[in-house]
Amino acid sequence: MELEPVLKRRKDRLHIEVYDNRRAMGEAAAKRIAALMRKLLAEQDEVRMVFAAAPSQNEMLEALVREPDVEWPRVTGFHMDEYIGLDEHAPERFSAFLTNKLFSRVPFREVHLLRGHAPDEAAEAARYAGLLKQGPIDIVCLGVGENGHIAFNDPPVADFQDPLLVKKVELDLLCRQQQVNDGCFPDLASVPTHALTLTVPALTSGKHLFCIVPGKRKREAVRRMLSGTVTTACPASILTVHPSCTLFCDRDAYGGEEG
Repeated sequence: MELEPVLKRRKDRLHIEVYDNRRAMGEAAAKRIAALMRKLLAEQDEVRMVFAAAPSQNEMLEALVREPDVEWPRVTGFHMDEYIGLDEHAPERFSAFLTNKLFSRVPFREVHLLRGHAPDEAAEAARYAGLLKQGPIDIVCLGVGENGHIAFNDPPVADFQDPLLVKKVELDLLCRQQQVNDGCFPDLASVPTHALTLTVPALTSGKHLFCIVPGKRKREAVRRMLSGTVTTACPASILTVHPSCTLFCDRDAYGGEEG
């Protein structure tokens, strides 16, 4: 039985579903994602997907790998960002996070990892962009940062008309502090200052977007996202005008906002 949201509404083109807690939110999102994967795989040879690496995605990823009858050998996986400067075996890498939570747990057709340790960052960005261009992106599973970012498109570097698909960015202070808040690093000094990220146009080129956002620390970002102004001051606001995006929140993240 599909989990029922406690609230459903729309903001412009964005579908919003609020669940009682983050477990219900994650399981509901996973069921919806898996259902779309099955539908697409009945209509086409493969599905190409982009995933976010963050604790906000934990419940969804845990539920997604348990979903039955998903033909993972016909799915190609990407991830949306990676720190620059970490050792290639560092556990804090986003590629390590997703390998542990997802890529090693189901038999993907292919998984393409961003290499933040590559000696030539521009060449690595171009390599990954080339892989993205090999076919359409069917599904993007993403979150929203405390500063409103999507992937590592923080407000100072987000560009809704970015000519690139992948680029090097400097992380802003709020973004770096979030990595400490999430327990990914012990302190701010340990958080890398730069990363490679899929750009806003790369993310929004996905045919279907699923945005999973739990927790009280995301409440202000969700409020700004839904404020009615599409602006790089809150990059996630661009999702309100995407033709197929659903926002999954728990009560803590949505905060009872009715506007």
